[in-house]
Amino acid sequence: MLRLMRKLRKFVADMDKVTLVLTIVLFGFGLFSIATASSREAVVGNINHPFYFYFEKQIKILCICFFAYLFILCFPTKMYKSFFVALAWIGILGANIFLVLNGVITRGASNWIKFGSFQFQPGEFAKPILIVTIAIFIESTVKYFRNPKVKHWVGIAIMFLLGLTTAGFIVLQKDFGTAAINIGIFGVMFLASPILPKEKRIVVGGGVCLLACLVILSSVFNFQIFTDEQKSRVNNFLDPCNESKRNGDGYQVCNAYVAMNLGGLTGVGIGKSTQKYSYIPEPHTDMIFSIIVEEDGFITGAVIIILYMVIITNILLLSSRATTVMGKYICLGVATCIFLHIMINLGGLFGVLPLTGVPLPFMTYGGSFALTLTICLAIVQRIHVETKRYRLKF
Repeated sequence: MLRLMRKLRKFVADMDKVTLVLTIVLFGFGLFSIATASSREAVVGNINHPFYFYFEKQIKILCICFFAYLFILCFPTKMYKSFFVALAWIGILGANIFLVLNGVITRGASNWIKFGSFQFQPGEFAKPILIVTIAIFIESTVKYFRNPKVKHWVGIAIMFLLGLTTAGFIVLQKDFGTAAINIGIFGVMFLASPILPKEKRIVVGGGVCLLACLVILSSVFNFQIFTDEQKSRVNNFLDPCNESKRNGDGYQVCNAYVAMNLGGLTGVGIGKSTQKYSYIPEPHTDMIFSIIVEEDGFITGAVIIILYMVIITNILLLSSRATTVMGKYICLGVATCIFLHIMINLGGLFGVLPLTGVPLPFMTYGGSFALTLTICLAIVQRIHVETKRYRLKF
């Protein structure tokens, strides 16, 4: 037992303290925010449930995340190249095919699998699998892509097949927010890859032309890419408090504006939000930042955004220090994933992007993304530990 404790202390000593502390602080603050934001929804939306219903459920979710974090830390990253990734791909593709055929429709997207009271979102778990897969592929092909005497189109095609397969299934589920994040992660990793700049320009130019053709064809043949609800979000996200929109498509965002305006610099006080009383539907989910600003103030909201910037910057620094190509690209992918979630969630909340239902890291209630985020951060920590121990050897 003492030997195990010594090993654990040594492992904790080798971990990146900034990422570890910020992970604990942000998840802790998120749990506290869920408790205050969900109190009314727990009582009114669920008959006979106590006000701490969602808070209690989130604690259970975070306990699962804690054990998943420890589990991931135990496995060296070199093991990712073996059967782990293959098994993960089989599982995630099977789940996404099931969703396309028989998914539970929520807000126009069939992106949830439900078994009684248990439910999860496979599209979320595709993110760490995508990041690790592309990082492994780049590491195994880095010399091939750096050779200017060879045409690399076959390798690029394989990379795109690996990078866009899950995104394609998620598009078929009409979950465009999750699909956009998966495509964004792959796009950043592709642009940062050792592929020759000329080839990258050709691929990007071809992609833009292909997208333009798809948009034109969908208009000509009246092909319905978006559901009616999603089209209304895209068409009406600007000026949500306009008289014609505030009681319709702009209802959520307009009331989020009201909440943040009421909060001012220091907030109305913990638990004293008025907008969580039926004005903002499910305020503990994707719109939770507006309740945080209303109760705790703009200063607290600004501090949260600064902490987001710190953790993203720190993960990018870990990427630059990593001793393996795979480690560098995994950290880059994780930083991109967190950034895109923050940008799309807050962009929708502030009315500069359409509202897509993308969760806010550490803050939003729910299990699928919390577990996905935990897995990503655990992999980053494992990479840092291996980097530190490798450097100590030499």
